Amino acid sequence: MQIYNTLTRKREKFVPLKEGQVGIYACGPTVYNYIHIGNARPIVTFDVLRRYFEYRGYKVTFVQNFTDIDDKILKKAKEDNQFYREVSEKYIKEYFKDAHGLNVRDADVHPKVSDNIDAIIKMVSTLIENGHAYIAENNDVYFDTQSFDEYGKLSHQDLESLEAGARITVEEKKKNAMDFALWKAPKDDEPYFEAPFGKGRPGWHIECSAMSTEILGKTFDIHCGGRDLIFPHHENEIAQSECCYNEKFANYWMHNGYINVDGSKMSKSLGNFFTVREIAEKTGYEVIRYLMLSSHYRTPINFSKEILDQNKNSLDRLYNCKNNLEFEIKKSDGENELENYKNELEKFRQQFITAMDDDLNTADALAAIFDLTKYINTNILEKGLKRQILEDSLELFVELNDVLGFLYERREQTTIDGEEIERLIAERQKARAEKNYELADKIRDELSERGIELKDTKDGVKWAIKQ
Repeated sequence: MQIYNTLTRKREKFVPLKEGQVGIYACGPTVYNYIHIGNARPIVTFDVLRRYFEYRGYKVTFVQNFTDIDDKILKKAKEDNQFYREVSEKYIKEYFKDAHGLNVRDADVHPKVSDNIDAIIKMVSTLIENGHAYIAENNDVYFDTQSFDEYGKLSHQDLESLEAGARITVEEKKKNAMDFALWKAPKDDEPYFEAPFGKGRPGWHIECSAMSTEILGKTFDIHCGGRDLIFPHHENEIAQSECCYNEKFANYWMHNGYINVDGSKMSKSLGNFFTVREIAEKTGYEVIRYLMLSSHYRTPINFSKEILDQNKNSLDRLYNCKNNLEFEIKKSDGENELENYKNELEKFRQQFITAMDDDLNTADALAAIFDLTKYINTNILEKGLKRQILEDSLELFVELNDVLGFLYERREQTTIDGEEIERLIAERQKARAEKNYELADKIRDELSERGIELKDTKDGVKWAIKQ
């Protein structure tokens, strides 16, 4: 498998630290509100990364954190007159509702900042001891960016140019403009934790370094997140982690592209900011998942009602294929063979794998699934084929869709018996022959209401389950 590594800016063959195993850390949400559609992209994308590694036989340890104490959470708690944990626990529960709605599997570990304070304190203490961090006059602890010669290597910017655009606020007492807080002294009545270097709470960046290395080790395989996290968050993670342990932090860095809304950057100030929950109430969750995977993960996605409608139509095609196969299997008594069908099915599996091996190209993987759909519709369905051929086709169809996490939201919409369908079609044909078009239309409408679509072909009337 080839992965585009943000660190080296090139595609690299994926080589795990331990053969057959993969350690992945994905930056999770700061839980002070419902997740928005921008949050949904990395959540869905890296769920598929995990699924694909497992599909290829790897044992995956997937870690996604929750930032459960933070300036935004404290502000929300103050507004709502609540303890910060009440706010974070509420929105962690709401996160899982949306994540499960998107068919995102739970991580193997979901660490919380407040549960990992000891590991964070230990890391900050080490950075102070080895001269990479210092305690400022205001009792905040800062990382000294000038002490790390490779600062800027992920974002591919040098420290001098970064400092030129930086500023120091009045309350900050740091040495250099680019230095960042590892530990924040409490203000007013803010909650705090006891530490050898003073009371306070963690800075944002140190959290992920401490939690990822605590669970996956000082060096692990893949660190991933949204493109907006490259700088400063992930850049700072690298600096503090490698200065603390004197070892490479993560071997591969993967970042997904932005989401635009109707061609413009999503922003609360522009009024084009949408939560996953409010979109799902109108479209269902699976359409959102489809949107996130319809383009290569590194390219921007445009979000609009028209695109969501297109996504729904695409999902309809997939559901129709699955439901028609399942129904044909139930009523199949065919005996016809189909030469080389197993080889043909295998070609679609390999087409799918080739796409996914190419830096997780879900867009091309979807194209492989639709090529398979066309093949099934043209060569498998309505041919009187043996049941085994139908079952093999369905197995592959479900297998590939499951890697992308599709076909989970809807249920088959009809339990109508095949013999009854044929009887009603025969009655309709008789009515038409007798020019009793009112009865013919009534039978057609009845079948339509029960989820059956009729098609007049040169070989007679064909039917299929519709969505």
